[in-house]
Amino acid sequence: MNRRAPQIKVQAFLANLPMFSEMQAEELDRIAASTLPVHAEKGQTICHCGDPCTGFHVVVYGQVKLGFTSPQGVEKVIEIVRPGQSFGEALMFLDKTYIVFAQALADSMLLHVARHAVLDELARDPGFARRMLSGLSRRLHGLVRDVEAYTLRSSQERVIGYLLAEVPENTDAGAAEVHLSAGKSVIASRLNMTPEHFSRILHELAHGGLIEIQGRAVRIPDLERLRLGD
Repeated sequence: MNRRAPQIKVQAFLANLPMFSEMQAEELDRIAASTLPVHAEKGQTICHCGDPCTGFHVVVYGQVKLGFTSPQGVEKVIEIVRPGQSFGEALMFLDKTYIVFAQALADSMLLHVARHAVLDELARDPGFARRMLSGLSRRLHGLVRDVEAYTLRSSQERVIGYLLAEVPENTDAGAAEVHLSAGKSVIASRLNMTPEHFSRILHELAHGGLIEIQGRAVRIPDLERLRLGD
């Protein structure tokens, strides 16, 4: 049975997103009127390559992987989208079909914001246009960082970077714990390496005392030492 969480207040959730944060109540009402909830069970595909992009999705809870499959059947994960993050904006503006698939990594809820509602608000509010551009620029910057990591950083540096990026923002102490909720095979694909290579690097870091592994939980005894990689 697919368990559903209680209905959320769409306007309140949208108001916490950077692109909508400065909108007035009536503006949020207009966006919410063209926003639909999407419930996806773990493993369920939300959109396929080639599907029309009629808006963009925001993750409320759960996790969604974006990726594509090569002609040889090899899956490549492009991004792991977490609560509060979105996908599909660029394609929505280009009026193109999806060039990646989106699949739920856990039972998830998303909001689908219709393209026509976004275009209407862009016409009304130049400030909204700037915030949308800011979000797209951050996504582009992230893609550039990925290319840099794949070409200039070692495999160990990529894994360390991923672990540090997963540390909660409000962590002040020298130690932290990260949960590999996406699964090692998905994370390995995201970091452009095989699952075996990813596991080997984790064990090397553990052997060096930089991390401690228990199932999917990774404890970092000293964040600064892990940043230095020694």
